[in-house]
Amino acid sequence: MPLTNNQYNSIMQQYEDLRIRHRREREEKLQKIYETVPGFKELDEQTSTASVEFGRRIISGEKLNKSFLDSKLSALAGQKAELLKKAGYTADYLDFEYKCKDCKDTGYIGNEKCHCFKQKIIETLYDKSNLRSLTQECNFANMTDSYYKGEDLDRFRGLRKVAEEFISSFNTDYQNLFIYGPVGTGKSFMTICIADELLKRGNSVIYFGAIGLFELISEYAFDFKNKAWLRAVYDDLYDCDLLVIDDLGTEITGNFVSRELFSLLEERKNRKKSTIITTNYSLEGLQSIYSDRIFSRITGNYKILKLSGPDIRKEKKLAQKDQGSEKRT
Repeated sequence: MPLTNNQYNSIMQQYEDLRIRHRREREEKLQKIYETVPGFKELDEQTSTASVEFGRRIISGEKLNKSFLDSKLSALAGQKAELLKKAGYTADYLDFEYKCKDCKDTGYIGNEKCHCFKQKIIETLYDKSNLRSLTQECNFANMTDSYYKGEDLDRFRGLRKVAEEFISSFNTDYQNLFIYGPVGTGKSFMTICIADELLKRGNSVIYFGAIGLFELISEYAFDFKNKAWLRAVYDDLYDCDLLVIDDLGTEITGNFVSRELFSLLEERKNRKKSTIITTNYSLEGLQSIYSDRIFSRITGNYKILKLSGPDIRKEKKLAQKDQGSEKRT
């Protein structure tokens, strides 16, 4: 699905705002260095003067080797780094703190869109779940096993270990996860934690509830005028580094959904693109809803993991209610 001009311009404005912020922050740091590190400003001025003088001499017709300028600038940079170190600053203190070091917050590497730009496109077009905002709460730093006991605790710890291994080997090993279990046991929380870590590492992630996914596909599939857009939707769903389908089985099932789900799983398998699926159904329940070939694809190509325990959302609500009662008394 292509971006509109307004959507594209909005993304580019985000990058421009980032670069403006970087320049402002560096100017503030530089002013602080000028005021607290004797001799640094003079060396900085010599750096500017050396470059300007070299350019002037080239324009005037002198045949100069650029290595001469490079050597001089390198010596000045070394002296500045030494002054920063002696003053208690790191050598890279004045470097721009780019959000994406690969494209330096421009959105492009050469003429190609950076992975961070591609993820912004995904978030603009497909992120009805507001994945970025969900990761503020659902992340490994906020994860706790305090709600689990006995066998439930063993399963949770096993799933967390698998999730960490999934993340660490994501860019080298093709793998898929299928997580099932009762409502509220933490399946979605875990998948968002995984998505959060992979986003931080520069991977593209599309996160959909099953209902929203098949509504999106059907929206374009049954409109002849939107066939080109449907092709673009398929390309994005097939090619993103990680596709998460949350709550499989909550959608209205039928021949259309079964066909689209099978095609999606098959194409991502052929392209070695990882997928995570969660469901509240048991394996037997899932088999009764979908065709044998879908069930076969999942059990044959996915690591099957069960999560059990109390409904954590209810536990949290009860705890909040109890806290409210204590405050009133």
